[in-house]
Amino acid sequence: MTVPGLRVRLAVPADIAAVSGLETDCLGTDAWGEGLIREGITGALPTVAYLVAEAHGEVVGHAVASMAGDIAELQRIAVTQDLRRTGIATALLSGVVEVAAGTTEADRMLLEVRADNGGAIAFYAGRGFVEVDRRKCYYADGGTALVLRLDLRPGCGSAA
Repeated sequence: MTVPGLRVRLAVPADIAAVSGLETDCLGTDAWGEGLIREGITGALPTVAYLVAEAHGEVVGHAVASMAGDIAELQRIAVTQDLRRTGIATALLSGVVEVAAGTTEADRMLLEVRADNGGAIAFYAGRGFVEVDRRKCYYADGGTALVLRLDLRPGCGSAA
């Protein structure tokens, strides 16, 4: 199933409430507060880009990346529960990669994912991410994070 009329775009201030709601709904106790989201969307954090996925005029997902120097870091992807596995996360990830590769000097993208989240690991592996490290006790509950990497272009940080 795909979502008709899906559009991925940079977030604007009018999206703050929707992104904040998605954070709470999708990430629970790990959700970022509205103040931090506002700073990211309004440009107060110049190394951060927020993208939203919009369908039928409604924000149905968002992604956040931080870009500094030769590294882009995917910090978040969240999709509303009833529209998961419809291509929205793939579209958001593609948008983040395009922004990072096209507007920054980043040559690789990194992310952390819970080692016990097989679905997310498979999602990222299917899009070219490879495991490069593990961070034990990374999460508040003691869970391990896998550090995944995607090469954006050949360069000093890239294996290509």
